[in-house]
Amino acid sequence: MTLFDLTGRIALVTGSSRGIGNAIAAGLGRAGATIVLNGVDKARLEAARETLQQELGPGKVLASAFDVTDAAQVEAAIGDIESSHGPIAILVNNAGIQRRVPLLDLAPEDWDLVLATNLTSAFLVGREAARYMTARGHGKIINICSIQAELARPTIGAYTASKGGLRNLTRAMTAEWATSGIQINAIAPGYIHTQMTQPLVDDEAFNSWVLGRTPADRWGTPEDLIGPAVWLASDASNYVNGQTVFIDGGMSVVV
Repeated sequence: MTLFDLTGRIALVTGSSRGIGNAIAAGLGRAGATIVLNGVDKARLEAARETLQQELGPGKVLASAFDVTDAAQVEAAIGDIESSHGPIAILVNNAGIQRRVPLLDLAPEDWDLVLATNLTSAFLVGREAARYMTARGHGKIINICSIQAELARPTIGAYTASKGGLRNLTRAMTAEWATSGIQINAIAPGYIHTQMTQPLVDDEAFNSWVLGRTPADRWGTPEDLIGPAVWLASDASNYVNGQTVFIDGGMSVVV
């Protein structure tokens, strides 16, 4: 089990004040990592830090409030974490938003916002972290994609485009950075029950569709993503690169 031990490693998880990002951060912390939570709502971020610190202990949870879509803020924040707390060994690009609007009605500014938050942010944060990782010769980057990196459905065109782009960005990062000892991979969740998806769970027709379409016959939970995240963050995955692992209860493999 020492292959999965993250003791002594710093892990930055973007968009981690709640939901999937928070669950993954907690899981990495339980495996021994020191966690840096990220978000733009400072009050919610600090509340999340305090809650997780109660579980993991003093000094094990830090917080860095910055906008992942702002290149200048990203550069400053990554530099500050590196100089003030130590080397970032693990980066989880989790920040993301959704806009459920048909493409014919989708405002260009909403398209831009979804692409900036879900895709461009992973480029910006990943690039800054990789500057340090490549110099050290090791590091782990995990991009949080979605089943929509493989499949599409109506009203989420911008999200689908962003997650498909993130899957290929994972491959592009691998092509350029794997030679420096970094492993870059992606996790693609299926339908996960979170605060963001609660309205879909409450929609009887949509909930029935998800259950009928998923061989596991249930929604996923954020905790279902912890094991794969710890694996990809650990030495157990040192020869895994450029892969997208679907955690979807089998949805992506059936018709």
